Amino acid sequence: MKLVASSKLRKAQQTIGGMRPYQRRLDGMMARLTAEVGEGFSSPLGEERPVQRAVVVCLSSNSSLCGAFNSNAIKATLAVIDQLQKQGARVEVIPVGQKIAEKMKKSGFSFQSANAALLDRPQYGDIAAVADDLMQRFIRKEIDKVVLVYNHFKNTATQVITTESLLPVSLESVEATDSQPASDNLHDNYIIEPSGKELLESLLPKGIALRLYTAVLDSLAAEHSARVIAMQTATDNADQLLHDLTLMYNKTRQAAITAELLDIVGASFQ
Repeated sequence: MKLVASSKLRKAQQTIGGMRPYQRRLDGMMARLTAEVGEGFSSPLGEERPVQRAVVVCLSSNSSLCGAFNSNAIKATLAVIDQLQKQGARVEVIPVGQKIAEKMKKSGFSFQSANAALLDRPQYGDIAAVADDLMQRFIRKEIDKVVLVYNHFKNTATQVITTESLLPVSLESVEATDSQPASDNLHDNYIIEPSGKELLESLLPKGIALRLYTAVLDSLAAEHSARVIAMQTATDNADQLLHDLTLMYNKTRQAAITAELLDIVGASFQ
């Protein structure tokens, strides 16, 4: 299982490693367009309003044997739900993963699907469809906030629980994620067609869908790394147990041999 998880982890690392620069670049483009358009720009996807109905999109794995990966995601999700409910919001849960779906169902939440297929072979089109449905519901004012909870893959040994607001989108937070070097800003004087406002309105939905897709890939990489660590820990524990049992067996065997020799020697003197 460790070898399988290691192989999957390498592929997941390559995928998320190639996706993060793309997302950062897209966020940077939207931040620069926002600065170009000015403070007068507004989008229905960024409308701030009192939170009466909220959706929590929570990610876990479809299987177990990955240490505290699922339990950490469940605890963080329950904490977010509790916080939203204390604010007077009705909370809807959209699980992505069999393990967190089972826990949310036991906690009294109902949903149509565990969306387990999104983790088996994550495709941008399928995940973008989920994001598009959330955006349409937000625009129709059926929901007022969407919160995303997942495990962020920091490195092979570390997975960090991350909670971020997916909707309403904050262009200020988008600008903060633009971590491109200063040398990338040499060509900021863009010629924009048809207009910065129209281009930004087109990019915002793509940015939201891409953020959800990146979170799924990030969670998958964190899951495989957690499973590698869990299997390594299990191997180490099994080796230690085998060593202890072998030592106990040798001591018992030696004691039995010593007892037999004492009986033989004792009998020879009688």
